[in-house]
Amino acid sequence: MPNDPAPNGRLAPGKLVVISGPSGVGKSTIVAQVLQRSGDRLRLSTSATTRPPRAGEQDGVEYHFLTDVEFSRRRSEGEFLECKEVFGRGHWYGTLWSEVRPSLEGGEWVILEIDVDGAEDVLKKFESPITIFICPESPEELEHRLRSRGTENEEAIHRRLSVARRELQLADRYEYQVVNDTVPRAVDEICSILQNKGLPYD
Repeated sequence: MPNDPAPNGRLAPGKLVVISGPSGVGKSTIVAQVLQRSGDRLRLSTSATTRPPRAGEQDGVEYHFLTDVEFSRRRSEGEFLECKEVFGRGHWYGTLWSEVRPSLEGGEWVILEIDVDGAEDVLKKFESPITIFICPESPEELEHRLRSRGTENEEAIHRRLSVARRELQLADRYEYQVVNDTVPRAVDEICSILQNKGLPYD
């Protein structure tokens, strides 16, 4: 459901919501539940990436999976709001303007689930997005979460923890910091933030 019309009778533009947090903190789980509770008032921007799909992932659902050549072409033609190479693996991730601009102009609120570097680029192009950083209860809990996933080797875990330490140092650049001590409580807090910012809920 788009926003109500503005006083001049035109559709009020949507709002951009930037959600970041270290790998393993539970961002995707939290965002999925926030979206479920918000219905059609809020949508998640689907990022693009050059990494290969994992088992069960579908193009256009989890990500837009692009070849290195296609990603580079779109990047050179200015089609990305933000894009970065992450974790030093040679894989690029980014947010396409086509995932954001039409929705905002149509009155929808859009979530960007992106890293700290990407968020800094977004802040250069948008005056006042709603920015939320999801924090772990502790560094030890974050390491436990990463190890319990069982999807990466020791080198990859150390690399992610190193990136996480840097990201946590930048959390105060965000308007809100939400601790994921439990998923339901974190979801409640984010929904409350969005409601206070004007997102309508039943």
